[in-house]
Amino acid sequence: EFSKKLHVTIFRPSVIFGTRDRFINLFAKLIQAIPVLALAMPQAKFQPIWVEDVAAAMVNAVDEPATYGKTYELGGPAIMTLQQIMEAVMKTINVQRPIIGLSLNMSLLQGSFMQLLPIKLLSRDNVKSMQVDNVCQQPMANELCVVPTDMFAVISGYLVKNNPRGAYDQFRAAAGRVINARR
Repeated sequence: EFSKKLHVTIFRPSVIFGTRDRFINLFAKLIQAIPVLALAMPQAKFQPIWVEDVAAAMVNAVDEPATYGKTYELGGPAIMTLQQIMEAVMKTINVQRPIIGLSLNMSLLQGSFMQLLPIKLLSRDNVKSMQVDNVCQQPMANELCVVPTDMFAVISGYLVKNNPRGAYDQFRAAAGRVINARR
């Protein structure tokens, strides 16, 4: 009887990004530290959603009876492969690196090795989960009152500030110095 009084809404977001995430920020650090990127599952599909959009959807659902008892998939406006996400991060921080896309077997091998490291960057389970597209089957529901924010609009605001060299790009541009030739 108690469970009948509960108003439950379930949210299933794709990968979430934000200023302190362990997704986009980790990629930015790896890109800056490693000269060549061996990328596991480069064709894995995601629909990155900004953390503030996820929070807004949850807050908006609290007092909206139309959301009770429903499950909502949450995703950003664009479906992107993992390689496209990495390329977007490189473009944003103005650092270019060659990307070597790994096959499934090589990705599993990389995951097996990396899960042994003290910092968990990738595991075999991560690789296995990337075999299934992490995207929404339908657009954001109207009753959530959220228009998903474009990833590029958000990450350009925080990645450049977090990049020690990128923080000065505005001054380089004002001085007429080329800022997009950084390697």
